[in-house]
Amino acid sequence: GEMTVRTQVRHSLYSRMALGIVAWTCVAFPSMAGPMLKVADLLSNPDQYDKQMVMVVGQATNIQTAANRQGQLAYGFVLKDQNGSVKVVGIGKAEVREGDQVIVEGIFNRLRQVGRAIVHNEIKASVVRPVNRLTPDLVG
Repeated sequence: GEMTVRTQVRHSLYSRMALGIVAWTCVAFPSMAGPMLKVADLLSNPDQYDKQMVMVVGQATNIQTAANRQGQLAYGFVLKDQNGSVKVVGIGKAEVREGDQVIVEGIFNRLRQVGRAIVHNEIKASVVRPVNRLTPDLVG
């Protein structure tokens, strides 16, 4: 009966680890991203949010997808509301459609140099999700 003991020990260790991860995510994310912002908040206080993790709600427009030199999929779109717009870029596939109301979480950059051009007010997104699909639907 030596085997059964060993698997039980490993199992309890694993579940403790999983619990630790869950607890960590619950604590870490709200404090990182802070409150839900509007596009206008970023545009009126760009210095305050520069290089900070932000969570912004707005409408996704001008969605574009491309592959970078490494062949990774990348996307970009303009996040806008009545008061203005910011650019959003990210790696992977944007799970949003033109005109969707979305929540973007990522790092805001007041300005970033791209070659000779300077890009203003851009969010490097880690998560983009439609507002109307906050709960991930398993169909599809």
